[in-house]
Amino acid sequence: MLRKLLILCVFASASASIPAAYQSNPRIFEDLLKLAVTAKPGVEMKPEVSLASVPDKPVAPLPTGRKVMVTADARGHFSSTFKLNGRQVDGMIDTGATLVAVNSSTARRIGLSLNPSDFSHEVNTANGTIKAALVTIDRLQIGSIGVDGVQAIVLDDKALRTNLIGMSFLSRLGKYQAENGTLLLVQ
Repeated sequence: MLRKLLILCVFASASASIPAAYQSNPRIFEDLLKLAVTAKPGVEMKPEVSLASVPDKPVAPLPTGRKVMVTADARGHFSSTFKLNGRQVDGMIDTGATLVAVNSSTARRIGLSLNPSDFSHEVNTANGTIKAALVTIDRLQIGSIGVDGVQAIVLDDKALRTNLIGMSFLSRLGKYQAENGTLLLVQ
């Protein structure tokens, strides 16, 4: 039984390393595949391996993690439902916002307790300079993507009607890209 388990572990780890090996030097695999397809029976061919094809540093891995696609609304905005500290919240993705920004009502709903003295930071918005409180959201999620410890600001309800998902969240993703009315988020 232990022998079978050991063999299974070796097989599983070897299988798991194949994508990483392919990613670091795809030419070797392509050469092997060509050999398998074009090889003549009884003739042994060796793949062409060149040290020049081995990269100096590891190639950045392709995104294999979680992906979420958000479709633009009629105004061209990328709005969606998010989970902040486990509570469902509507928001708009805003690449022009440095931080995630939530209004006071949302902050209370997601368990952030603030005093008037917490609103000690001045922030510049499209509507002028206003007071804000700096907070950390324990967990921000959209679909299958989740980020812990996201820095955010809280603004008065009158100053912010729509919660904004800014760069303090987006910059921690592997990739975000807008194309043809769709925003792709990759973790």
